[in-house]
Amino acid sequence: MTKGKKFLAYAFLTVVSVISVFPLYWMMVAATNKSVDVSRGTLIFGTALFDNVKKLFASQNVATALGNSFKYSIIMTFISLLVCSIAGYGFEVFHDKAKDRVMSVILLAMMVPFAATMIPLYRMFSSARLLNSTLGFILPTISTPFLIMMFRQSARSFPSDIMEAARLDGLSEFQIFYRMFLPTMRSTYAAAMTITFMSAWNSYLWPKVIMSDANSITMPMLVANLTEGYVTDYGILMLAVLVCTIPTVIVFFLLQRSFAEGITGAVK
Repeated sequence: MTKGKKFLAYAFLTVVSVISVFPLYWMMVAATNKSVDVSRGTLIFGTALFDNVKKLFASQNVATALGNSFKYSIIMTFISLLVCSIAGYGFEVFHDKAKDRVMSVILLAMMVPFAATMIPLYRMFSSARLLNSTLGFILPTISTPFLIMMFRQSARSFPSDIMEAARLDGLSEFQIFYRMFLPTMRSTYAAAMTITFMSAWNSYLWPKVIMSDANSITMPMLVANLTEGYVTDYGILMLAVLVCTIPTVIVFFLLQRSFAEGITGAVK
């Protein structure tokens, strides 16, 4: 590659990087400015951060929302990884044509929008008295076709000879899964954990429908509450968005290397 092409490539990547990072920068800047300054498009840090923090905590129950979001996201991530990994392992290791048909039906379910099933789900959960509960939050998304497919693809790279040797040594299928499959698929678990945690943390529609109690509020619901009313304080709103964004950013940066390895390993 010539110097001219290298310069154009780096210039293009620099511009794309700036465009990608700018929304995060503007969100941080807006969180430190007053609503009027945010409306004017101020691009420098202001001095209203502590005032915005006081107003946010005075007007909204941030501690409860953060606690609920962490609780729901952690529980949902743990259960989803357990269920989807076992399902993906079972679909591949105990492979037959009937399971292929079942897998096709599961993948077809990805094409059905959640809004189409939301009303029947609400009536079902209302009849089961699961409104405003952790179980009601996690049950509809406890297993997803995408995660099952990802674990199934990863299970294809698991050597069958090792499983046969383990069975001859007297290990049960659960022991093979727990002692051998799970440790070798750490990158896949990291990728699935990142996807599931971010999805659960950012979930808004279903919690808004099923969580009517103020003590069950989550961070996305809190952010939505700040946009209601006649006047919106954009400084407080962007501060709430920043607080809501930080946990997912931390999780992604901690697991970004494993995330990339898990995604590429699942596609191969």
